[in-house]
Amino acid sequence: MNRRDVLAGAAALTATTVAARADRLPLGDLPGTRYPDPRVEALDKRFRYKVGNAAIERIATGFRWAEGPVYFRDGGYLLWSDIPNNRIMRWLENGHVSVYRANSNYSNGNTRDRQGRLITCEHDTRRVTRTEPDGKITVLIDKFDGKPLNAPNDAVVASDNAVWFTDPGYGIDGFYEGHKDKAELPTRVYRLDPSTGQAKVVAEGIDRPNGLAFSPDEKILYVVDSGATHGGRANIRAFTVEGDKLTGDRVFAEGFSPGFTDGVRTDVDGNVWCSMGWADPKEDGVRCYTPSGDLIGKIHLPETCANLCFGGPKKNRLFMTASTSVYAVYVETQGAMVP
Repeated sequence: MNRRDVLAGAAALTATTVAARADRLPLGDLPGTRYPDPRVEALDKRFRYKVGNAAIERIATGFRWAEGPVYFRDGGYLLWSDIPNNRIMRWLENGHVSVYRANSNYSNGNTRDRQGRLITCEHDTRRVTRTEPDGKITVLIDKFDGKPLNAPNDAVVASDNAVWFTDPGYGIDGFYEGHKDKAELPTRVYRLDPSTGQAKVVAEGIDRPNGLAFSPDEKILYVVDSGATHGGRANIRAFTVEGDKLTGDRVFAEGFSPGFTDGVRTDVDGNVWCSMGWADPKEDGVRCYTPSGDLIGKIHLPETCANLCFGGPKKNRLFMTASTSVYAVYVETQGAMVP
């Protein structure tokens, strides 16, 4: 046997191994199914978003803690953070998975601004950054009132270009997703005006403000409180947006305990889709709530789900970052996402 035959055999074995890993999880295989997929569960007739001949797909696996998904329709790819591995990953529509950014400063939440640029919350550097078209990274904010931010977690950009972000501090709780350090600021939600560089506190008193999303008309800001991680609350709060201020704090959804939600997105109908996990395995996945707060649907996954986003060319594919893997399913709605 010559060297070429040996290399060819090794390549074939590697390809087989990679394929086997892609089909498996530490928890076992993704259960087989038939159309319609029983793991997409309608709890109410108002959940009309299940596509009869579309099933949940695992599109990537092999990560330590997948978070912060964002879809680029103009590029045809999904980005997400693999926090403990200190990198941002990329999945192309042809199925190719690669490292988009190594040494990402333990990035967590990602989104896009209205110019299509990547906005990233970094745990290790305790800052919010913007990636310019040429790849240069611009620091949008790393301090408030002269003190370092805790560890920005998630962000969303409004139509006036303001960046709203949460700062719960998970990235300084330990070394696995950042580095251990002391918080010098309360846990808060901020609004940053990139044109002036000025930030202001828009919400506080939330145990651990986490994921956030605007309603399609930007009149409501939904903020996840994942305080259950530290003995606090587990709910989604809703605020009325009045210019650069938030008013009317109210509980939009609860009933997550002993688990909790983390990430949240909205669709064009105003429904609120949120991640779910950390308790009963049967509840791992995604929940869908009407604008009035009624739970109408669930998507069941074999792993704790951290975050989600809509994407695909038609904005009708739901991508879910769940522990070691990324899942996707087509739904009969579109995400309220711009661009």
